[in-house]
Amino acid sequence: MTEGAPVPAAKTPSRRRFLLSGAGLAGALLVGWGVAPPRQRLEGSAPLVLGDGTVALNGWVAIAPDNTVSIVVPRAEMGQGVHTALPLLVAEELDVPLAAVRIVQAPLDRIYANVAVMRENLPFHPDDAGYTRAAAQWALAKVGRELGINLTGGSSSIKDAWLPMREAGATARGLLIAAAARLWKVAPASVRTADGYCFHDGSGRRASFGSLAPAAAHETPYEVPLKDRHQFRLIGRSTPRRDARIKADGTARFGIDARPEGMVYAALRMAPMIGGSIGGINPASVLALPGVLSVIDFTGALEGQTGAQAGVAVVARTYWQATQAAAALPIRWLPGPHETLSTARLFGELQAALDGDDGHVYHDRGDVTAIAAGARSVRAEYRAPLLAHAAMEPVNCTAQVDGGKVRLWLSTQAPSIAVDIAARVGGVDAADVELHEHLLGGGFGRRLEGDMVAQAVAIARQCQGRPVQVIWSREDDIRHDVYRPAALARFVATLDGAGTILSWDCRAASGALGHQFVRRNLGLPVAGPDKTTVEGVYDMQYEIPHQRIAHVAVDTPVPLGNWRSVGHSQNAFFKESFVDEMAHAGGLDPVALRRAMLLKHPRELAVLNAAVARAGQPPAGRAHGVALHTSFGSVVAQVAEVSVEQGEIRVHRVVCAIDCGLVVTPNLVAQQMESAVLFGLSAALGGEITIKDGQVEQGNFNDYPVLRMHQAPIVETVIGMSAEPPEGAGEPGVPPIAPAVANAVFKLTGQRLRSLPLRLGPQGPVPGK
Repeated sequence: MTEGAPVPAAKTPSRRRFLLSGAGLAGALLVGWGVAPPRQRLEGSAPLVLGDGTVALNGWVAIAPDNTVSIVVPRAEMGQGVHTALPLLVAEELDVPLAAVRIVQAPLDRIYANVAVMRENLPFHPDDAGYTRAAAQWALAKVGRELGINLTGGSSSIKDAWLPMREAGATARGLLIAAAARLWKVAPASVRTADGYCFHDGSGRRASFGSLAPAAAHETPYEVPLKDRHQFRLIGRSTPRRDARIKADGTARFGIDARPEGMVYAALRMAPMIGGSIGGINPASVLALPGVLSVIDFTGALEGQTGAQAGVAVVARTYWQATQAAAALPIRWLPGPHETLSTARLFGELQAALDGDDGHVYHDRGDVTAIAAGARSVRAEYRAPLLAHAAMEPVNCTAQVDGGKVRLWLSTQAPSIAVDIAARVGGVDAADVELHEHLLGGGFGRRLEGDMVAQAVAIARQCQGRPVQVIWSREDDIRHDVYRPAALARFVATLDGAGTILSWDCRAASGALGHQFVRRNLGLPVAGPDKTTVEGVYDMQYEIPHQRIAHVAVDTPVPLGNWRSVGHSQNAFFKESFVDEMAHAGGLDPVALRRAMLLKHPRELAVLNAAVARAGQPPAGRAHGVALHTSFGSVVAQVAEVSVEQGEIRVHRVVCAIDCGLVVTPNLVAQQMESAVLFGLSAALGGEITIKDGQVEQGNFNDYPVLRMHQAPIVETVIGMSAEPPEGAGEPGVPPIAPAVANAVFKLTGQRLRSLPLRLGPQGPVPGK
């Protein structure tokens, strides 16, 4: 079960759907679990079997006779470094060198479920405390353990693994110490460990973990406490990435690199209009082309499943043959119910919702209607567009349906969801789905979805047992994505004569992507508030006495999905831009205003001060814009150094300060900040999906641009030292960059850019601003 090896399924899809639907995503499950202890996360439902004399000491650790240590990694490696950071947690507590560690991708078992991402999925304000919040989080953690949904997202990998993987390492070390003590007939307390060996200093004896493992597997573990942070030898130090060499020399294997024996290729033609259908096809015109094996209308096989858009696959011996035949295939498309859908209509519906509905109030403190005498009111409205993911590795999935089994070769962020969908479409039990997980060439939330799995399995069912690889073109990828929602936000705030913000009223409108995700991938109806729509606004930690944050969910036929940093990505732009507007209206420096609103939040204040101090003063002709945002448990402040050159916005340097709790691998945190800044900056300066006549207009990087190398700024990362448990690092660097750039542009030009992507008006720079 090394990287890319088959992962057996452990659950039937029906059980997970029953639990979720019966729980309403939380509450009803508590009736039966209220007195039950939390599900343990040390031993899986079946022992690890790795062969070659390797002995499993628990569900996470196995040791071979040659002292090689196999460590189970439960999350997908998509460039964020989990194949480096997560094994390090076990190695630290087990006392083994990283050079001895071998990675095993986790099987589908409840102990590897992502509990943290479930636990923090309730809209509590970070300043709220007490029994209600603690009880709700405890309850959702139990839900997460019971459901066993394994996914990589929400910047939760290290946060979720922090205790169970360290405990697995410490428990395994306790077993080895007990085995050594019994062998040497000494007290366990007299045995120490280092570098994969047990030592007894009194007698000079030593034994390798590999030689002790068979006996250790039958011992009762000697209780070894988790190390104090001052004892760490690995945690907190920069560590070379395990995947750096294979990605540099081309031996890394991604989903698109799968090559099972006898594999054929499928190229797709999907309905160009949202909600479109097939009116007719003429397969005979392409079946005679070289290499073409079949033409498959897979629409009917997907009814009621994820990825149910109408489509046709051309299966051929090579991908080139498949794509050429698919392009030549005559298809008559029917427009469906959304042929008049357009970007203007989408935003018109959002505007109407803001004008006519108070929405759901997520946070209400004080009384925003009680305006003090002499207070000044400031209003503004902001807009963010639909965005695509555009990961470097195109969407793909390889599937085989043969002999009552389904086999998948896949890059996925959600293996348990992929297996359930494959079982449903393939007409088998989840236990009969075999998953081979591969590295991801970018995820960003796109590979949480199962549409590519549904399509590949549906096509493979008609390929007589041959494996078939479905590869989307870049145009397919951008025109058939699950998009970050378009959103509008309206702010009304009041200031006193000294520029202090007295009240803050925000109402936003967008689609509810969480509802769509659950319906699409879990097959469940869901309603009610969706935290993703307002995260980053309702839970801001600025000390404003009167606050109200509400959201109106607007149904949309546009497929919506999780985009890196999710709701924070647009809400940070709204919030931090409006804070700057308030500073300008009150005649205050934007940094000084933020500092004044963080007197009871020293963590946020320290991060803001660190970024500003490192940034210094901008060179002549440039300006600094500042933004501060908390997401996924981490605080990030960014200072963007910007110029305007011939009417174009140019970002030269970004200082990014972060407090993400105790840092496991500082170099990986810095890499994530650099990645997040460039990803967010691509969207801020050019990212926009538009719709006309029911069709997405963009199709490739010529009209959906990403940042080019010559446009990339220098990114300097300042990492705060903290003793708190680790928090997120993969996404928190994305949200602040757009408002930081917009705020710098205002200083340079006097133009307040309230719409993404950021584009200067025709008047150009305003001298002296």
